[in-house]
Amino acid sequence: MSEVSEKKWYVVRAVSGQENKIKAYIETEIARLGLQDYVDQVLVPTERVVQIRNGKKIHKEKVFFPGYIMVQANLTGEVPHIIRSVTNVIGFLGETKGGDPVPLRQSEVNRMLGKVDELSVEESTNVAIPFTKGETVKVIDGPFNGFDGTIEKINEEKRKLEVMVKIFGRKTPLELSYMQVEKV
Repeated sequence: MSEVSEKKWYVVRAVSGQENKIKAYIETEIARLGLQDYVDQVLVPTERVVQIRNGKKIHKEKVFFPGYIMVQANLTGEVPHIIRSVTNVIGFLGETKGGDPVPLRQSEVNRMLGKVDELSVEESTNVAIPFTKGETVKVIDGPFNGFDGTIEKINEEKRKLEVMVKIFGRKTPLELSYMQVEKV
């Protein structure tokens, strides 16, 4: 097995909100210097979130770990130095000052990548019911935005929930769609 093929996942700390820009910079630098053999992937873990704005569903990519970028690479020679010198990169996670970057354990990698994979699977229309009776949820859309309530009934066909919300000290049942609540 050659040096180059031994790649591990590392976490690069970066300025939050700039993750995708920094990812692009790292990829450009690596390509410009012809070091693609040493860096397999630069990944910004994101999740798809559905927000409701003015009654419309909006799909958005949300950065899962703000300020962190995953890099699958063989950090030999100049590679760590090149990544560190990219604008807005703070450094590698797990390194002592001036020490070596510490790779992620395989279980951590699987968990992070698994999270990414789960999201693509979830796109199927036949989604299992994400809620259970008696569960506490937070209303995230509509006039009762911000209220917490308990699920009383689940209507699978209509994808609606009957949520018991305490309003002015009285329990009031609300009919809400799956999209209008989130787990607490």
